Amino acid sequence: MTAAHDMAPRLYHAEHGIEIWHGDARAWIAGRNPREFAALVTDPPYGISYSSGMANARPGIVGDEDLSLRDDLLAWWGEGPALVFGSRRKALPEGTRMVLTWDKGDAVGMGDLSIPWKPCTEEIYVLGRGFVGRRESCVLSFRPPPANQISTRRRQHAHEKPVPLMTHLLARCPAGTILDPCAGSGSTLVAARELGRAAVGVEIEELYCEIIADRLRQGMLL
Repeated sequence: MTAAHDMAPRLYHAEHGIEIWHGDARAWIAGRNPREFAALVTDPPYGISYSSGMANARPGIVGDEDLSLRDDLLAWWGEGPALVFGSRRKALPEGTRMVLTWDKGDAVGMGDLSIPWKPCTEEIYVLGRGFVGRRESCVLSFRPPPANQISTRRRQHAHEKPVPLMTHLLARCPAGTILDPCAGSGSTLVAARELGRAAVGVEIEELYCEIIADRLRQGMLL
């Protein structure tokens, strides 16, 4: 079977201004002009070699052994507006202007059990210029999708972001097409659709491409 990074990226699904591409992000950006897009909003591998202990876990994070994919994407992107998720355990992207804190509430996190606090935040790096909207706190409080199977909307991806958080972020990006080259389970694309914005997502795992397409179809039915 041919690995995704050995294939030419292919258009997997397109509807209502949203495109899903299956393939490697580096191959997809080759030869493309980043200025075709208004903003880069993405959740790349954090370089922490994440693995889930859950028996029914989805595929792992491809490329999570280092930060090379994140840094390659940002080198291609240049100085345009970008919102990039990451981990405080690793170096900030060069040129970071602000670090937003996503407060997940008390719903998640184990961490070091020898201390009375559990990890419940994540970082979002602000790069470039052109963002819009009123000034507000750099702490954004949104509960993540539930991880348990009892919920009717169980988390589909280890790092899945809540759509309301992504909607909040996209509303502060300049007008135009949003690019997410590490689309995961597609929260950025679902948020773009809810805002009536065009968006392009690239995902290396075909399973997640299908999950994104299903989420978009369900949203149209609703």
